[in-house]
Amino acid sequence: MSTTLHTAEGYEMNPLIPFLPEVIMGAVFFGILIFLVAKFVVPNFEKAYADRTAAIEGGIEEAQAAQKEAQAALEKYNAQLAEARHEAARIREEAKEQGAQIVVELRAQAKEEAERITATAHAQVEAERSQVLAQLKAEVGTIATELAGRIVGEALDDEARQRRTVERFIAELEESSH
Repeated sequence: MSTTLHTAEGYEMNPLIPFLPEVIMGAVFFGILIFLVAKFVVPNFEKAYADRTAAIEGGIEEAQAAQKEAQAALEKYNAQLAEARHEAARIREEAKEQGAQIVVELRAQAKEEAERITATAHAQVEAERSQVLAQLKAEVGTIATELAGRIVGEALDDEARQRRTVERFIAELEESSH
């Protein structure tokens, strides 16, 4: 048996060499297939690619816009935070100044109160001193009158004389103590 094929016309066919009408028909169908793919499929792919590219670029632009908004919001927040810190520092400084002023006022009030208490105490001591001195003068006068009456041997019942004698005696005591 031989491995060659015979055609109806009597030609021998080699199985490794393609049949020419089949090659031509394959090339025509391939050309039609390429034309159909180029006419209908490729534009749809390109449209889908363009849509996807536009969507991606739009997403990137939206992301950039969102990032810019976020950056602006962050800067605004930082500015507000800095302003709040400055305001807090100003309030603290005012509070310190008011505290210092209150301390000064309280010290002044305390000093005034101490001076008032001291003045009242001095006045009270002076009043008590004057009262005690008056009582002492009266007692010393009475004792001095009695002693003088005993020494002189006569009664010093006359009030004017008694007062002059007491005043003279007290004046002499004051002069001798200075």
